[in-house]
Amino acid sequence: MVSDRSLDVLRVIVQDYVASREPVGSKSIVERYAFGVSAATIRHDMAMLEEEELIVAPHTSSGRIPTDKGYRVFVDQLADLRPLTPVQRNAIETFLGNSTDLDEVLVRTVRLLSQLTHQVALVQYPTLGRSHVRHIELVPLSTTRLLIVLITDTGRVEQRHIDIGSELDQEFLGDIRAKLNVKLGGLLLSDAATALDGVVGEFPQARAPIVTEIVSSLRDQVAANRTEKLVMAGAANLALTAEDFGGSIVPVLEAIEEQVTLLRLFAEMEPDQHGLSTSIGSENAAFGLGEASVLASGYSSSGGEFARVGVLGPTRMDYPSNMAAVRAVARYLSRLLGEE
Repeated sequence: MVSDRSLDVLRVIVQDYVASREPVGSKSIVERYAFGVSAATIRHDMAMLEEEELIVAPHTSSGRIPTDKGYRVFVDQLADLRPLTPVQRNAIETFLGNSTDLDEVLVRTVRLLSQLTHQVALVQYPTLGRSHVRHIELVPLSTTRLLIVLITDTGRVEQRHIDIGSELDQEFLGDIRAKLNVKLGGLLLSDAATALDGVVGEFPQARAPIVTEIVSSLRDQVAANRTEKLVMAGAANLALTAEDFGGSIVPVLEAIEEQVTLLRLFAEMEPDQHGLSTSIGSENAAFGLGEASVLASGYSSSGGEFARVGVLGPTRMDYPSNMAAVRAVARYLSRLLGEE
């Protein structure tokens, strides 16, 4: 059984090791922290922590470093979320508040989060398979070129250009636009593709080629919106922490490229009482991320769709600060997208 003082010793070992990347010894703990006990007592506490496999000696006669189990105890029992500074909060509101649509919001989100945490930032698109069609717009770009815009109630804007073989008729485009919005407006994306089946037959045979091109593009746009996707930024931060990955950062880079792997990991992470999820080191071994930690929090869109935003980095990371940043960004995303 680990005593409260031993847990406090674990806390300072994690904090000092994260800050310095150097093993932490009993002498430095006594010198730096006011435990009010001798170095021998601290060594006893460290022995208890080592027996519980919460810390380990990387080398003979060296200090101790946390294990994955030690980080887990730290995150679950000892980590106090540090509030973001007013400057950081203002940066979130200013940087994200200037976005014009969902795509830009999410791109800005990962850029900002990677800067705040110095980790790889990840954000999942809302579960678009449950999104609804809000509006379809047809915009002539030239006499034969057309922009087709699909807007969902989650704020996603999907745009495609198509070339029409004949000159575009404005009045006819208005008829197509009106019929498409009547047929598809408010439908789930999963139902929209089916609803497109009969559209071509509602127009004169002479117009069938143009309508077929538009319907085909919309099918592709609906399919694109139903695909689960991640946006990422900050992969270069891994190079700055390469020493924290025992062998190579290549497996981590490969896992990042495989979005399906990270989406599966996101789906299996369970939130705590703060709405935060953490998966540490060996807990990620099945996903090829046995030397990495992933922190995530959920956010929701205006259509009630749920997704996750988070960071990925080495197990030696500043958990309290990173968890606070992830939670703050997730909360702001929910507020921002809920206003749309």
